[in-house]
Amino acid sequence: MDQRLLLMHQAMLADRPRMRAYDRALAQTVEPGAVVADVGAGTLALTLLALEHGAGHVYAVEADPETAALAERIVADNDLKEKVTLLQGDARLAKLPRKADVVVSEMMGNLGPEEDMSRVLEAFARKNLRPGGKIVPRGLTTTLAALEFDDEGWGIWNSGFHGYRLDAVREFAEQRAQLHFFQREPRLLSEAVPIADELRLDIVRPGELHAVLGCFTADLAEGVSLSNFPSYPGCNWAVWIWPLRYSPVAAGDAIRVRVRRPERAHARLATEWWLDCAISRGKGE
Repeated sequence: MDQRLLLMHQAMLADRPRMRAYDRALAQTVEPGAVVADVGAGTLALTLLALEHGAGHVYAVEADPETAALAERIVADNDLKEKVTLLQGDARLAKLPRKADVVVSEMMGNLGPEEDMSRVLEAFARKNLRPGGKIVPRGLTTTLAALEFDDEGWGIWNSGFHGYRLDAVREFAEQRAQLHFFQREPRLLSEAVPIADELRLDIVRPGELHAVLGCFTADLAEGVSLSNFPSYPGCNWAVWIWPLRYSPVAAGDAIRVRVRRPERAHARLATEWWLDCAISRGKGE
């Protein structure tokens, strides 16, 4: 089995805020005896939480054959064959023996939409969710914002390292997306704006523009949300960063952004997403 995939599942299970959020959401949505579908089931964490909250049966759908084989072992080891049915294959093509009362999934990437969760769940629910059934998460929003780093990440390459200049490094860095785990809170220079093919980030506070930040927020259930920004200890998702040439900006300036989405074959890689950015100066420009 791909060891990187195992490490990814290890990080996801260890992400306590992630697991607490899904635990709370399933406690709200799973009624005793409910039929639940876990889409992208992986190592069955959400399946087990659904059972803990009273699900009568869970259909666990997993596309990757090796991960599905591992999930089968977990089912057997826990004597859950009467309560869990594993379906290996593309969830968009799956047809359950019974309609589900609840569909749950966690297929968010670092930017949010890389794993195409919204479309997969829409196709799956159309065939497999009973009328009035619930989906967790209820929605996923990706936003972009202009920011200034606090001496970390792309912001470290400035001219103030113990009085020595390091800014030459910026000339050698490739113009491409980065993934970053914040150690300190950055300074947002604009409000966060939902991602679109073209958008405008209006600068609301002066500073030195270092990058555009991309992050997601998942609306899991009433009063329960999950986001990868602000970063939190143990978060398994990095924040998506598009580095820019350092530029001073003032309130009233704006960053005009065009989002270039990768071909479907590369869409799962957050580092393959691309931005074209330009600064317009002053209000009304």
